[in-house]
Amino acid sequence: MSSGITVILYHVKDLDRAKALFGKFLGVEPSTDTPYYVGYELGGQQIGLVPDAHQHGQAGPVCFRDVPDIAAAHQALLAAGAESHAEPHDVGGGLLVASVKDADGNVIGLRQQP
Repeated sequence: MSSGITVILYHVKDLDRAKALFGKFLGVEPSTDTPYYVGYELGGQQIGLVPDAHQHGQAGPVCFRDVPDIAAAHQALLAAGAESHAEPHDVGGGLLVASVKDADGNVIGLRQQP
């Protein structure tokens, strides 16, 4: 696996409200602003807002780590005792994401760049 957490996603119910709050909190304008994702670049880190909290029923952030081989990384976490949350899949433009849950239900994200 590569080093560092590269993306932190927040699943939100109201994207406009969250965008106003995070804009003030982070002190920057969004670098990506679409109806399905608002992203901020801050010190080499991406903070993203995804308007799907009602689908995930999940509160709190999900941290993603970039990996060179998402299938292998996903399998390694499953072998270490994690439960699959989302199998590796393409979210557009060849960007692959996957996630697992630890024994306490925390979601851990993986991301592979195209």
